[in-house]
Order: sequence, then structure tokens, then C-alpha cells
Amino acid sequence: MGIGELDREAHVPGGTDAAAAPRTLAEALRARGDEGLVALLRARPDLLSPVPNDLTQLATRAGTRGSVVRALERLDRFTLQTAEALAVAPDPAPYAVLLALLSGDDGDPGVEAALPRAVEVLREQALVWGEDDRLRLVRTARELLAPSPQHPSPTGLGPTVSEATAGMSPGRIQEIIAAAGLPATHDPVSAVTALTGLFTDRDRMGSLLDTAPPEALAVLDRLVWGPPYGEVTANPTPPVQWLRDRGLLLPASPRTVVLPREAALHLRGGRAHRSPEPHAPELTVLREYRPQVVDNAAAGQAYAALSTVEELLKSWHQGGPAVLRAGGLSVRDLKRTAVALDVAEPVAAFWLELTYGAGLLASDGEADERYAPTPAYDDWLDLPPAERWARLATTWLMGTRTAGLIGGQDAKGRTLSALGPDLDRGAAPEVRRRVLTLQATLPPGSAAAPEALLARLRWERPLRGASATTARAPGGGGGESGSGGSTGAGAGAAGGRGTASTTAYGTGSASPAFGSTGSSTAYGSGTGHSPTDLRSRIALWTLGEAEMLGITGRGALASPARALLNLPLAEAAPEPVAEHGVELSVAASRAATLLAPLLPEAVDHVLLQADLTAVAPGPLRRPLADMLSVLADVESKGGATVYRFTPGSVRRALDAGRSASDLHDFLTAHSRTPVPQPLSYLIDDVARKHGHLRIGAASAYVRCDDDAVLGEILADKRSASLRLRRLAPTVLAAQTDPTALLEGLRSMGYAPAAESAAGDVLITRADAYRTAARTAPAPVPDGPPAPDSTLLGAAVRAIRAGDLAATAVRKERPETPETPARAPGELPRTSPAETLATVQAAAMTGTAVWIGYVNAEGAASQRVIAPVRVEGGFVTGYDHTADEVRTYPLHRITGVAELAEDQV
Repeated sequence: MGIGELDREAHVPGGTDAAAAPRTLAEALRARGDEGLVALLRARPDLLSPVPNDLTQLATRAGTRGSVVRALERLDRFTLQTAEALAVAPDPAPYAVLLALLSGDDGDPGVEAALPRAVEVLREQALVWGEDDRLRLVRTARELLAPSPQHPSPTGLGPTVSEATAGMSPGRIQEIIAAAGLPATHDPVSAVTALTGLFTDRDRMGSLLDTAPPEALAVLDRLVWGPPYGEVTANPTPPVQWLRDRGLLLPASPRTVVLPREAALHLRGGRAHRSPEPHAPELTVLREYRPQVVDNAAAGQAYAALSTVEELLKSWHQGGPAVLRAGGLSVRDLKRTAVALDVAEPVAAFWLELTYGAGLLASDGEADERYAPTPAYDDWLDLPPAERWARLATTWLMGTRTAGLIGGQDAKGRTLSALGPDLDRGAAPEVRRRVLTLQATLPPGSAAAPEALLARLRWERPLRGASATTARAPGGGGGESGSGGSTGAGAGAAGGRGTASTTAYGTGSASPAFGSTGSSTAYGSGTGHSPTDLRSRIALWTLGEAEMLGITGRGALASPARALLNLPLAEAAPEPVAEHGVELSVAASRAATLLAPLLPEAVDHVLLQADLTAVAPGPLRRPLADMLSVLADVESKGGATVYRFTPGSVRRALDAGRSASDLHDFLTAHSRTPVPQPLSYLIDDVARKHGHLRIGAASAYVRCDDDAVLGEILADKRSASLRLRRLAPTVLAAQTDPTALLEGLRSMGYAPAAESAAGDVLITRADAYRTAARTAPAPVPDGPPAPDSTLLGAAVRAIRAGDLAATAVRKERPETPETPARAPGELPRTSPAETLATVQAAAMTGTAVWIGYVNAEGAASQRVIAPVRVEGGFVTGYDHTADEVRTYPLHRITGVAELAEDQV
């Protein structure tokens, strides 16, 4: 920002005169009430890091490039168009001029109705200041949005006549005004003024264009909506030469010409934009259902989500795939996981990221690092189903890890892997919440069209939605039309230059919303096209992920999701949806309460069948489900789950410490049908063989009371890889580890059991392996967090108090060689004796003084204090800057000055 905007002015207590217009942004902020400052800090929380010392510092920070870019990125399309129009308007610009730029010569009732709100938003966010008769765009925003050869304006307009003729010879300017039919002037300044007056006079400009050749008008038509630049040859065609002679095309470089802004505005009918968009696109309803149908469908998806997560982590009970050296899961392991879950790879990646984000899955941290469930998974399993769903839904809603990016590449061309680094996108929580809240504005049971949702999101955040990979290249499109401009045909012109990117000034922004591209996932809702910007892709992924999680049912928002978002349940939510400040845990509890009656009730029985299968007619209660998952393998899932009993599954139950009688009793107790005879025979047959062979660690050995069985194993050619040799009639030694020996003998049809060094059978449990306690990955926020009301109130009080100290009028001492005049804003300088005498006098009289103070870190500040006690090298008093009583060491006070009489 310029010196004029930020220079600290002499300030009389009570603020500037209400009748006087502010001269700087700091003065404009100083004239605001506390509510206005709170609104500014809430809209731009980056201004609070750290809290500014005073209003001048707040104004300075509000004008920095990074902060302005961040604020512009959060404007809706029409508010941004308003700022763009101000950037091409005179500075300052009256409200009427701004309205004319947006509505054109013919006027636009929609623009007229929406413009006051847009100006108020810009003024509230300190991007615009001044009264309506002198609206000023902050200098940094003007530099970002105004046209320049390097960064063409989003309006497609070029430089003004004055800017385009800077450096042109006076003789050439006189030739132009003579060809345009204007009288000669005595100096270039008046000549430029006359040419500008011609281009802005509708009648005279219309008469000039009436004399133009049709080909010249065609050239202007190509340039009018941008880009305004075109390349010309050394010998331009007659239409181009006619335009150059009259200043309708001015030289930008030896081979480039530009259409002046005033001429373009005349050709556009006074409009800065081809299509102003004062109103947000309407959301269209794709389908409508009864709310009960939506809730039931969502509940079914929620139950399926819980089952999928359990199945995924149960398959990794004994330790999952290895962690890649760079972090994450290999493509091969992701494919295996997808096959195990019977889903597409992108869907499997989503479930992996969700469990990882919820803290249910992590790497074990061992030397041979692998993924495994965490102890939090066991705690999660103990929760009721609805609360388990609420935890997953909350994790998804607030998480920044974006599964849809998996399979794509980062900025360095490296493939992004599941559970790997670089998957956090700070914009994801905001986009997810906004997609859901937009759906909540429709009547319950209504599903929004994806195309309408994307159009609405692009209108609300046009800069954040713009592709970050837009490249600037000669001949590229620019301005409103997005096509290259030209100044003639054939040998008379070449392609135009410029760019259509509206994020030209956003280059270098630290916003995580810009950056890597990723592949679209199979579960994204189709819109007939593949969006390239990150926000649109996240929005499409949100639609698919919300359906899989049971947030939506058949594309419409379900009642539990409305409760999770803290929205009304029975009617369409108002627009825009406001945050209600309810704790997320409370909202999750409400959502779980609404979901619980919709989930199928858990059953405590199965139906055993003669083909060695068991049918679970619904979700099983936890103890039954855990035991049955060990005793049998899942064969099919759906409305009813089918389990199959095999020798391997029965042996697994025996390895877990169950006896044959335990298994018979379990099946008898939990089956509504008699236990089939084939199943009883299977259990007894496996139990009879189980543990007959015992395997321990020598490296490894096999022992058996029946030496004939050991002889049979030695004679079997399949045991050659185990390299067995007999140590005793009932003992074999193996040159392999016990685990490999167990698997080898089991593959040969035996049922060995592992034993400890004491000879006891080792009991293995499916859930025996867990990682150490792990903390769920923290979301990576998109910028500073939103401040709460308490912080905002305290910050405003501190800024006000600091501003009082910075602008307080001090008594000026007579200027002497020993005490020269103090520069504005300079800390007071007094001797230690004078400092002590002044604060002691202030303590006796109860008056306030102005001090300069340097803290232990070396940071200097100005403060207004009312001393109450001076002793032991310290002064204690009420600090008006901090609004509290504080004690300061006298040796850190650089100087002290009395306040003016009207300040005391």
C-alpha cells in the first residue's frame, strides 16, 4: 500500500470528524464501530496472526499482497466483478460510475439491486474504503486486478489512453488528434485529455466510428471483449492503419498494438464485463423422494459402511501390507484390498483413508513397518453402531485428506499413493460442508443436480475454483471471451496475446486449494464433463463419498446428516446456512440418535444348513459376530450374510483356544435350527487331528506321540522344502521358522498346533496384533482457523487500546540541541532520572503518561499507563493499551511523556 493510505495522521481523541471523509484506510477503520472491526477480523482471520498493535498496523496488514489475495479468493463472482470494475474505474470512483460500469448504458435492474450488498462486503473486508462519492479500492487489490501487459484484466480491458500514450512523442500525439478531427493543442497532456474526451463522448465517438471501414470495425470486434492486444506487421493492412492513425489502436511495443480502455468501453456499451452475474445460479432438483425413503436408503448405506470398515480392518488383524519407503500403500496392495472388499480401487482407497483419518488404522512403527489396526479400533467396535457411524462421518466431514487424489501426480510428477503423504487439501472440509449445506437448502427428499451444484460453487468462489495449472502463453485466450485477439486479416495481423486466467495475480499464493492435480474416482457423480479445478473435483467426490457413507440417500440429504451439520430437520435450511456454534460432538450425538432407529436391529441367532453354511438373517450382536467370524468364512453378503464352515475355519477356532465341545455348545445355543450332522462330524474330525502334531522353536521342531505319523511326513515329497530330520522317534527338527513349518504342514493336510517353550499349546487370536497407541492425523487447515467471539472481542479491545496509545497527543517539549524534535511515531527518549521523576509525579497526581517500552524479546511498543506505585525499580499502573494492571521494569522504559491537557 502507498504512503498516503497508511501514513499515521495526527488524531484528536474521539476519532475523526464525522463530517470529514477518511483520508486513509487507517482513518476509515478508526471511524468504524467495534461491530465493524469484528466483522472484518471474522471475514479475514489472517489479520489476527498476531493481533495488530493498533489500527494503523491493522490497515497495513490488510493491504499486504498475501492477505489481499486470500481475501479476493473468498469473494463471490459478483463481488469480485465489482472489485474488478473498481480496478478499471478512476480512483476514487463515485458509486454512479461503478454502477454504470457494471450495468452499462442500458442499465440492469439485477445489478442495481445487488450492487449495494457487493460494495458493503468489499468495504466490510477493508478491500474498499471511502464514502459512496469517493470509493477507493486498496492499492494492492488495484495492482492485482488492473490491466497490465503481463497480467491482463479479467474484464478484458486494456490500459487507458493516458497509460498507452506514455512515452509517445508529442508530434505523434498531435498527428493522432488531427486524424481524429480534434484541434491541435499546445502540449501532450492537453492532447491526451482531448483524445480521452473524444472516446468517452458517446455522440462524437459514434460519429467517428460511422466513418470507419467495415474491416476496421471487424478488427475492433475481435478485440473489444479481450484480450485487447494484437500483433501487427511492419506494413499493416489499411483497416489497421486507419485505426492506428486515429488512436483507436495504440502501440504497446514495436509489433504490438492495444485497444484503449475508453474506446473498448464505448464499444461495449459502457460495460466492464460481458455478462455480470449479480445473482447466484439456482439449484435445480434432479429427483424427489419421500424423506422416509431417503432416510432408509441412507441408513442402509451407513450399515454397509460399518460392515466394510470392519471387514477391511479384520482382514489386517495379523498385520497388513508393508509401508512403502516413501510412505503409503503400494499399488499392488491397494488392488488386493479392493479385491478383498469386492469394490473398485478408488473406493477401496476411500475406505482406507477414512479409517486412517479416524485413527483406526496406522503403521506399527517396527523395523519391518506394516499397517495394522490400532487400539482405538477395539474401542470403536465397542460403541453402538450409530455412534460408530457418527465418528466416521465426523472424521470425513472435518478431514483434509482427499482420497480422490490417489493415483494422480503431485507437482513433482510423483504418483500419490493411498495412506501416503501429500494428500491433504485444506479446501476439502469447506467444500464438503458447502455441498451438503447447499443440498440442505432444497426441500427434504430432493436431490440436487450435480451440474447446478458445481455452477453454484464456481459462482461462490470463482478464484478458488480456477485451475491453478493455467499457463500463460503467447496466442492464448484472454479476457471475457477466452479467445485470442487479432488486429486484422492475412498479412496484416497475427494472433493476439494474453490469457483468460482470472488467477493471474494469485500466482505464488500459499493457498492449499491450488496445486496438484489428481485422477477422478469411479464413485464421483457424473456431470457429463471432467472438471479440472480442485474445488469442482472435490465437490464431485463429495457426492459419491456422502452416498457411500450414508450422509445422503439416493442423492438427497438424510435427516442424520442434517443433524450432523446442525441444520433444521423438517424444512429447507435458510440460505446461507449460518454456523450455530454447537459443539461438533453434540451434533454427532444428535445424528447418532436419529440414525439408531433406522439401522437394522442386531440378532442373536443364525440358521445352520446341511451344506455346511450358516445364514445370519441380520446384523449379528458383537460376541456372536466375533466368534462366528473365527469359526466360519464369509461366503456372501447382502440382506443376509452367509457363512461357510471349512476345515481351515474350524482349525482357526481351535487355535484360538476353543475345544470341540465349546464349538458344539456355541452352535447349539445360537442356532434356530438343529446342528446338521455334517457340521458336527467336521468339528469332531478336525478336533481329533488338531494338536496331534506340536511345533516349537529350535529353530523349529515337530513332535508327535505317534512316530508313524512323523515317518509319514518324512516320506512325503512335499516336506522336502521344510528340510526335516529325525532327532528322536517322536521329534523332527526343521531348518525353517515355526510359522513357515506350521503353514507347510497345514498345506499337506495336517492340523499341527504351535506350542510354547513350556510345552503348552499357543492360543492365537484374530485380534492379537495391534499397533501402539496412535493419534489420528490432524487435519491441515486452509489458512488460520475461524476465531470465536471471545477472541474477536479481546482482539478489538487490544487494538483499540493500542490505537489510543499510538494516537494520543503528547505535550511537546521545547526543542533544544540536547532534546531535538521527535519524529512522528518515534518512541519517547528521556534520561533515567527524568523517567523516574515523571512516573512518580504521575502516580502522585493520578494522571496518565505515554511511555515507550522494550520487552525482553526486544520488541518496542508505545503504551498509555496510569502509574499507581513506583518502587524497587518497577512501576505498577493501569495499562490502557492492555486494559489491565501491569508492572514494568523502569530500565526497560525508553522514555516518558505527559499527555496533552485534553487527554488527561
